[in-house]
Amino acid sequence: MEQVQLNRRQALLAGGLGAFSLGMPGVVMGSDQINNQGNAVRSEKSCIFLLLCGGPSHVDTWDMKPHAPVDYRGPYMPIETRVPGMMINEMHTELAKLTDHFTLINSMTHPGSISNHFDAMHNLLSGQSSKRVQQGVMNDQPYLGSVVARHRPSTRNFVSNAWLIKCVGPPVFCAPNIGIGGYLGSAYAPVFVGAADNHPAMSNFEPPEIYAPLDEERFGNRRSLLDQLDSPRYDIDQQVKDWSDLRAKTYDAMTRSEGRDAFDLHREPESVRQRYGMHPLGQNLLLARRMVEAGVRFITVNGWTGQADHDKQGPPSSSWDMHGGNMGMGNAFGTGSYGMGFCLPRLDQALSALLSDLKQSGMLENTLVVVTGEFGRTPYVLKQDPPGRQHWPQCFSSIIAGAGIAGGKVYGKSNRYGEYPTHNAVRPEELAATIYHALDIPIDDPLDTTGVFRSLTSGKPILDLFG
Repeated sequence: MEQVQLNRRQALLAGGLGAFSLGMPGVVMGSDQINNQGNAVRSEKSCIFLLLCGGPSHVDTWDMKPHAPVDYRGPYMPIETRVPGMMINEMHTELAKLTDHFTLINSMTHPGSISNHFDAMHNLLSGQSSKRVQQGVMNDQPYLGSVVARHRPSTRNFVSNAWLIKCVGPPVFCAPNIGIGGYLGSAYAPVFVGAADNHPAMSNFEPPEIYAPLDEERFGNRRSLLDQLDSPRYDIDQQVKDWSDLRAKTYDAMTRSEGRDAFDLHREPESVRQRYGMHPLGQNLLLARRMVEAGVRFITVNGWTGQADHDKQGPPSSSWDMHGGNMGMGNAFGTGSYGMGFCLPRLDQALSALLSDLKQSGMLENTLVVVTGEFGRTPYVLKQDPPGRQHWPQCFSSIIAGAGIAGGKVYGKSNRYGEYPTHNAVRPEELAATIYHALDIPIDDPLDTTGVFRSLTSGKPILDLFG
């Protein structure tokens, strides 16, 4: 039988379940990983994309300039890491032990004239550098997770594309196409999991309704009825048999408890939960790891670190938008909700726990981890009280690991102040192409849902990043 990949609507119709939440985006299935016994097996490749909404300062984190004037370098010093010559912020004490697990890109750039979150996120997540709106028409390029759901749908989970804590607050913090799937349509948009007042660090966290327990008796009765239509007198051609097989696989995916169990973080030892950190970022990365184990292919994690007890400022979506006093966000170098003294230790704790777990379990071989903001921050500290940094799309840093990416490398270089790349500039196009390459998705032979040829990105994968 020719292999077939179903979108969510087709899968539900095949299972006789067309009335079940057809408006729910982000639910797609495929049949590319079903073994000879009809049982689903482990997904080939997955991605955890940690989006540090707001844009962290590259010169205060992973591209530090200790020899620059203090007005540029800021108050922090770099520390030695496991990889000779790779220097990162002194608060990254745990990541410093794991630098052989990832590659650090210090030459990310948006070459277009953008400086706002909206366009920067759109370009980063769609893999392009052109303006979002040209001649009055908004670009409808789907985002990375939607493309992965289209080309590599999950075979073991009802969801292929998920977003943990949708960006909230003013619309300026959200990329425009995250909820619509671009030209691929809403079937490939992400399922949003959690919120500022409902996240997995909370004792009363509730997963999305789509993962609620199913009425298996009702489903069983429906399946029994449909099975009567599959008797030999109705099996008149191969196409009918194919749809019957696919319907059976749909039932298997919908009734399996594996996806729902991923949300039961109490199954994890308390020591593991504490190692990730009992805050939104830590528990969301733990949840993302469990969702990958349950077959979800692409998970975007909002890099919100939570709010400091003594400083509840700002919307819970953009911890890294550290403007300082001119935006009322407090000291960018302090310990408030928008301070690196609060956010960097939490990032260090959570990301190091994720990378360690993936490596020790062998999952890092098939799980791509990308950590990035939508842009960087001004290499110079703003002359204000308290201090901060402004948006800076010309240069920023990213971390990439797993799925064939070599560890222990620094790729690209910026000038002495971190103002612009001087070697191996990486645009959103190259990053997207590299992600698709790592996930075995062809960028030169895609078809949209209407059968029209569209290139996923004009970039080429950076093969030097792979081991």
